[in-house]
Amino acid sequence: MEHKSFEDMRCSVAQCLQLVGEWWTLLLIRDAFRGVHRFDDFQARLGIARNVLTRRLTKLVEAGVLEKRPYQEHPVRYDYLLTDKGRDLWPVVTSMRQWGDRHAAPDGPPLRIVHRGCGQTLELVPTCTGCGDEVSAADARFEPGPGAERKVKATPRRTSRHR
Repeated sequence: MEHKSFEDMRCSVAQCLQLVGEWWTLLLIRDAFRGVHRFDDFQARLGIARNVLTRRLTKLVEAGVLEKRPYQEHPVRYDYLLTDKGRDLWPVVTSMRQWGDRHAAPDGPPLRIVHRGCGQTLELVPTCTGCGDEVSAADARFEPGPGAERKVKATPRRTSRHR
């Protein structure tokens, strides 16, 4: 099945999907957050075909999400480490896990994320950077930003309130 490219779409969600929307990619990033850094470890944990894994890791390195760092010379072998750009995917992966815990884990969450500082289970909650209040979709409105296409800037958008 041929997937549509979002490369030319001026939408931040589409651009994120262009990079991390392939089947295995977010699982690789998830495992990198959990301390998996080596090709064979990714392969063993996920059961992913080696050629697919090679393509996904190469794409993530080329995009600057992972850094490839040699840990052995003969033969050359590499660690795949998250970059700042890769670490910025933490809230994406965490939000997806939380959604899965609520809606797709009938026996309860398969994994707890614990805050090292206080020992409590961590839950990501969207908050306003201005006032610190918790924010839901119903509390937000969408306005064109500086990178919006001209037709989007010129067209007023009606927003519906979702709870």
